[in-house]
This record gives sequence, structure tokens and C-alpha cells, in this order.
Amino acid sequence: MSRFLLTADMPTAIRAIRGDITTLAVDAVVNAANSTLLGGGGVDGSIHYAAGPGLLEECRRIGGCPTGEARLTQGYRLPARWIIHTVGPVWKGGTRGESTLLAACYESSLQLAAEMHFRSVAFPAISTGAYAYPLQSATQVAVASVRGFVAGHVDFEEIVFCCYSGEAFATYERALSTEGAR
Repeated sequence: MSRFLLTADMPTAIRAIRGDITTLAVDAVVNAANSTLLGGGGVDGSIHYAAGPGLLEECRRIGGCPTGEARLTQGYRLPARWIIHTVGPVWKGGTRGESTLLAACYESSLQLAAEMHFRSVAFPAISTGAYAYPLQSATQVAVASVRGFVAGHVDFEEIVFCCYSGEAFATYERALSTEGAR
């Protein structure tokens, strides 16, 4: 089950699904990377494993990524042709600009996707794993950031929040069912 957001002002479908982001056939998947881009745990490790060794080699050439920014690589063995890597903030209580940095992750990823003319993008729940950002707060930032960005960029057909856990899926479903969703 998923919830779509479709309005006359915003023709982009925004939905949550429960699944494995490495299996999605979208233009780009977003990787919740660490600043080295060289792989790690959680979704980062899964994407690196599924994409294969070519991804690590390309990431080494890029040389890292600061928190809140995004970098692009090929998708290699993933169904998605591209991977957008973004580095989320580590949660430190919410008083050190974490929400601004998390919003920047979504916005910089979507800006890169728009520049590449991608029509579909899938996001994981950035920073909610090892970086310990509270799921409810992170989801609110994610949904607000994506809604705000796509309102000014009508080229996107679909934005997917791919949730690995049932808890994350339910949280995104609730957030998407608020104002403006149908």
C-alpha cells in the first residue's frame, strides 16, 4: 500500500513503499552515505554490495562528500541507472542544525536529479539508522523538503520514500496523508 500526493499544482506522485531500495527500477536511488562515500552499514552497505565493485572504484575517484550535499555515480548492477549519494547529519539532540542539514540532503539530491532530467527518484530514510536521527522528526523534514522542492519543479513524475521497516513505512504514510495528500 502507498499514499500518493497528486494535486493540480504539483503533478509529481509522492509515495511511500515498504521494500529494498536496491531493487527499485527508478532513474536514481539516493544513498544515505557517509562522508567518504566508500560504503558502510545499513542502506549504504546494501547499495554498495548490490551495485558491485565498480561503485567503490568510482566513489574513490570522487573523493568524498560533505554533510548536506550530494554526488552522482552510475548505478552499476542496480536496476536504477544512477545513484545519488548524500550525507545526512548525525543526531546530536536537534540543537546543532540537524534539521537544516537533513533538509539540504533532500534538496541537493533533488537539485542534482533535476539537472540530470531524472523523472523518478527513490529515497531511504536518511540519517535514521546509525546516525540516530529520530524517525518521526526525520520524516517530517523529508516530506516537507520534497513537497517544497517538487512544487517548483514539475519535471518529476514520481518521488518514492522506500522504507525498509514497517515502522518507517507507517510513519511516512502518516506524514504523506496530511494536508494536500489524496
